[in-house]
Amino acid sequence: MESGLIFGIDNGFVFIEFLYLFFFLLLFPSLVPGTNILTFIMAVTTVTTDVDRDPVMLKLMHGKSAEERNAFLSMLKKDHNTHKTVTRDYVNAWETNGVARDDEAARDDRKSKYMSLVNNYYDLVTDLYEEGWAQSFHLCSFAPDESLLQALARHEHYLAHRIGLTKDMTVLDVGCGVGKPAREIATFTGCNVVGLNNNAYQIERATSHAAREKLSHKVSFVKGNFMEINFPENTFDAVYAIEATCHAPTLEGVYSQIYRVLKPGGTFGVYEWVMTDKYNPKDPEHQAIRLGIERGNGISNMVPAKEAYEAMIKAGFVVEEREDLAERADWKPWYAPLAGNLAGSRNITDFLGYLRMTHVGRYGIGCLLRSLEFVGLAPSGTATTAAELSDGGDALVAGGKHGLFTPMYLMIGKKPVA
Repeated sequence: MESGLIFGIDNGFVFIEFLYLFFFLLLFPSLVPGTNILTFIMAVTTVTTDVDRDPVMLKLMHGKSAEERNAFLSMLKKDHNTHKTVTRDYVNAWETNGVARDDEAARDDRKSKYMSLVNNYYDLVTDLYEEGWAQSFHLCSFAPDESLLQALARHEHYLAHRIGLTKDMTVLDVGCGVGKPAREIATFTGCNVVGLNNNAYQIERATSHAAREKLSHKVSFVKGNFMEINFPENTFDAVYAIEATCHAPTLEGVYSQIYRVLKPGGTFGVYEWVMTDKYNPKDPEHQAIRLGIERGNGISNMVPAKEAYEAMIKAGFVVEEREDLAERADWKPWYAPLAGNLAGSRNITDFLGYLRMTHVGRYGIGCLLRSLEFVGLAPSGTATTAAELSDGGDALVAGGKHGLFTPMYLMIGKKPVA
């Protein structure tokens, strides 16, 4: 994790941090908080972790920030004490007294608490994802001269094409994030998409985004656990999941639920996060990369590609296609933006986004966030969350460069007609 340069400790960088703060206050002078001491000292000591956690968390931590169009401003509107508690709980899931936990007992513990692990993660990172990446919370391959946003959309279109989505189909998006892929695919194909997500804040964001884009008649969003999908059998014409089911404690469990709600003859398509055949579970370097990816992305236990394929079979699917799209000879690798490859940027938006991913850019963002925390503009734990994402990004790049990991293991499965 980033070492955490606290404002004022290293006098050589105090000026830089004040400079970031000065420019921020020039841009957003209305965001200086009031001095309500009762609000300031109100502490949250426990975060509920049962099935009713999310409605409580939505109100307590997020308030009305989901309605804010700008994700950065939404981030600043969190309840500071709750944010601090959630950050602490997330970090403690991965380490004890600063020492990483990666034995079988620790993994079993995280899998048993996957719901709170994933919800804590997305309560913390959703706004940072939207602000620093895009509203499509996934990675992608790149065709020549594509910008990041174009590549993300094409990656979504390709999955829709491989599944065979057509107009007026009713389609389930499992793990829909803030709904950008659902909106994109509904627009591209004409189908109707139902987004399933267990995080109440993301559901609120997704609903607001769809309303602003006047797509509420084509996409809708439902809060629910994908390990217990709350729809009747044989409900959907097709189902897809984009880099989401990796959060499940078992892939067979989530794939079986998808199989149940899919109509006979329907198709399920998934981009799965998996370790490749090159991954050696006994190699300490490989282990560290895997753990870094998991921790930086809220994943309790990432499995090999072979296990993902076997899970599809055990769930009942006839697997018609499987391919690691990362093995294709693309114009640039999927991890290029995360590596801060400025030469690969295609426009000013790309350039600024890639710049944020460089070591200089990450350091600057860290300075800014710590400064905002220091004066009470950003909730406590924001810089820690950004550091977790940064470390996770480094692990993704390492996994990609060594061919140990892929975020785009494509599987297309058919539910047989009875």
